[in-house]
Formats: sequence, C-alpha cells, structure tokens
Amino acid sequence: MKDKSYAITYAYIYTALVAVILLAPLFIYTSYMKKVYDIKNEFELKNRALLIIKLMQEHNSDDEYFEYPRFKTFKSGLYDIRQKEIFSLIKEPLKYFIEGYQVEDKRAYYVMTLPQERYFGAKYLVVENQLSYYEVYEKALLILLSIVTLIFLLSILFLDRFAKPFKEVNKKLDEFIKDSIHEINTPLAIINVNVDLFSRKHGADKYMQRIKASAKVLSNIYNDMEYLIKHDKIEYERENIDVKKFLDERIEYFSEVAYMKNITIQSELQDGVKISMNPKQFQRVVDNNISNAIKYSYEQNIVEVNMRLNEEGECLLSFKDYGIGIEDVEKIFQRYYRESRQTGGFGIGLNIVASIIKQENIEASVESQLKKGTTFTYKFPKNLILVNNSSTFKQ
Repeated sequence: MKDKSYAITYAYIYTALVAVILLAPLFIYTSYMKKVYDIKNEFELKNRALLIIKLMQEHNSDDEYFEYPRFKTFKSGLYDIRQKEIFSLIKEPLKYFIEGYQVEDKRAYYVMTLPQERYFGAKYLVVENQLSYYEVYEKALLILLSIVTLIFLLSILFLDRFAKPFKEVNKKLDEFIKDSIHEINTPLAIINVNVDLFSRKHGADKYMQRIKASAKVLSNIYNDMEYLIKHDKIEYERENIDVKKFLDERIEYFSEVAYMKNITIQSELQDGVKISMNPKQFQRVVDNNISNAIKYSYEQNIVEVNMRLNEEGECLLSFKDYGIGIEDVEKIFQRYYRESRQTGGFGIGLNIVASIIKQENIEASVESQLKKGTTFTYKFPKNLILVNNSSTFKQ
C-alpha cells in the first residue's frame, strides 16, 4: 500500500512539473490560435460587408424601399461623412471610424469606406460581431488536460515498474526483520526467566544484575522494532490507564538498568489520574523516554519522572535527566537520527513516540542544555483524561 501511494505521490509531482513546463509552449500556442481566430473573424466580417455592398448595388432605385440585410451573429450599419448614423443595427456607438479591422473590448469591427453619395448618402459601412476566444481556450485546456492525464498515467506505470525491484527488496527485508524479531523473542524471554530464577535461588549477584539490565535494554529495543513493524497492521484498543500505577511499574522495571550507572529514578506522580489510551502505545512513550533519560545521563546522577494536572485539566508528563544534552532539538524525533553513536540504539524510539503523540494530539516540548541535561514534557489533552476527586503526590 505504501509503495502504491509512493508511486502516486511522485506521479503527481512529476505531472505538476511537466504541466508547468508545458505552460510556456501552451501560452504561445494559445496566442497563435487567437491571432488565427482574429484573421478568420476579419475575413468573415469583410465578406459580410462585401455582401451588403453587393445587395445595395443590386437595389433598383425605382423600388419604394430597400430591405436592409440582417444576419444572425453579425450586426451592421451605414454612417455619413460626419460619422452620424443613417441606418444601423449596431446598438453601441463606435469610438473610431478607422478603415479596416479593429477590436474594442469584446467587440470586433470591420469598417469599409464607401464612395460618397452612392449608397444612400453613406460614407462608412460598419460590420460588427461579438469577439469570443472561448473555443481557443477550450481547445487549449483540452490539450493540456489530455497531455497531463497521459503523463500522469504513464508516470504511475513507469514508477510502479521502476519501483518493483525495490518493493521486492523491501518485502524481503520486512520478512527478515519479522523473522529476526520472532527469533529474538524466545531466547530473550528465556534469559529473563532464568535470571529471575537464579536470583531467587542464589540471591542478588552483580553479574546477574548486569545480564538482567542488558536484557531489559534489549527487550525495549525489541518492543520498538515489533511496534514499528506491526503498528499499521493492528488496531490498538483504548483502555483507562491508571497513570501513577503504570509509571510506578515502568520505573521499577528500569530501576536495574539505572542501577548499572548508579542512577536513581525519582518520581512525583499525582494520584487519581487516568488516561484513555492503548497501554502498548502509552508504554512505548514512557519506556523510550525513561530508557533515553538513563542512557544519556551522566553516572551517579538522578532521573526525574513527574506527572501532574495543570489548571486547564491537562495532564503534564515530564522526564528529566542531568546528562549530555541535545545539540539539535529539531531533529530529535526524526527516524534513525542519533546525535551520539557511542551510546548505541537505532534512532527509532523517539520517532515511534512522535507518531503516537501525533495520533493522540499530545503536545511535546523539549528543553535541553549541552552537558547539563534535557527535559521532555508531554501535554495530554483533556479529552484523554479521567480524574478522581482525591489527589495525592508520591515523593
């Protein structure tokens, strides 16, 4: 589906560029056709003028009256040497009696000078019609639309064919990642279970703690990759999440990871707040922020996790570290972007967070100072919040 939309998107872009390029020759063509239309119109007006003269010449002076010729789309009139009307079907007066073809606003005229006193005392014969380039513009637009449509269809066809090898590579890559995730899950679960069993049987051990902490880091990366692969194929159902309870559990989960750097996770969490959201998506937001706060903190420091309601009833959730800071805050949510390659990771965690908060209309702000630390704050809108009457804080 994404490949198809990719082809269509670039077909639109390519077609738009071609259409812009075509505007110059199309403008020249339209101007040329207007001139051709003017020449044709002048020829027709002149023919009508000659026809009127012929009829006047054939008129017998003995006849009681002359039946002036009338045309469906053309109007004409006779004028004397002072340009006064003798007989005319033209309603609007002419500004200039210049012999030949002339255009005034949307009217076209052909003025013919007559031998004086020969045709009912007339000096000028004027033939008029309404000037319209509608057919010219219609034809030009039809040509443009035909070319654009043809280019668009050909673009989709060629882009789709051109992208076919890349589609196959992407498909195999997706299948490889899915298979890899599946293969990683089983040994990862076995490691976690056996480490827990060993710790219960033999007591706490620093080596086992390191293994367990590393397994949790690996588990967080695994969860990100799994979400990245499956998120557009799964419909995530909402639940009313007890935010304080949920955050306490995730803080406890990452406490062993923090312990490896002698970092303490401190929290100040308002009680009685629930968020209407999918737990897996909320976990991706929380886990990635806690994991990053630990990863980019200096050793023997603290990480602060705070949650409270503001005066507007919105939930503010913040994660603060005292670490290396962020150099380019604007890029931090981009996929695969990493400021430091020494700390590891794939640069997908915060991009996943960005996609989730965008979907839920959650506002994010980042404050950071190099070598001093970073604070990520997320403002959850009121429509996602459920609040109990009693509220307490955990220190």
